[in-house]
Amino acid sequence: MPRDYDLKVTPPSQQRRPEYALDDDAIRAHLARAQVGYVATRWETQPFVNMTTFWYDAERHEIIFHSNATGRVRANAEQFPEVCFGTNEAGRLLPSNVALEFSIQYEGVVAFGKIRVLEDAEEKRRALYGLIGKYFPHMRPGHEYRPITDGELKRTSVYAIQIESWSGKRNWPAQADQSDEWPALSEEGLREVGRGWSADM
Repeated sequence: MPRDYDLKVTPPSQQRRPEYALDDDAIRAHLARAQVGYVATRWETQPFVNMTTFWYDAERHEIIFHSNATGRVRANAEQFPEVCFGTNEAGRLLPSNVALEFSIQYEGVVAFGKIRVLEDAEEKRRALYGLIGKYFPHMRPGHEYRPITDGELKRTSVYAIQIESWSGKRNWPAQADQSDEWPALSEEGLREVGRGWSADM
């Protein structure tokens, strides 16, 4: 770790490699298209990570997601509001002729903030319609599907993460670095990807 990277004073969202950092507009664009997010909560000293669909509410600068009315996420959120949220995209696997340089094309966003459970019925509806609209923008409540009922709201916990800080990172080279200290990979080798992975991910 670089000597000037002091964990006691460095903000958690500060990039160690600023040349890979995304600006705020790129972070917003990433959150708009990303399909799955990861929410890190805790119960006392036990951390938990949950995968979830989500909606970035740009107007309120919040990340919206939902779960069952009861469960681990709800319990954690009510007791320990500090959370971390992340999402990522991956491209091609990048082989190299030295172990240190094997890599993958990737882009990701991490956000830090406080989570709250939405209690107001209309606020919950707004959040859930925003979430549905992200994934099914052509479908409208009251037209293609039934509007959310009071009974459905009671069965659902809806959360908003108020973002306090965020950062994004993109490292998407055409190929990994190679070394002149070992025989070069062939063109076929440079195109090769790991078994079970697609070059068109």
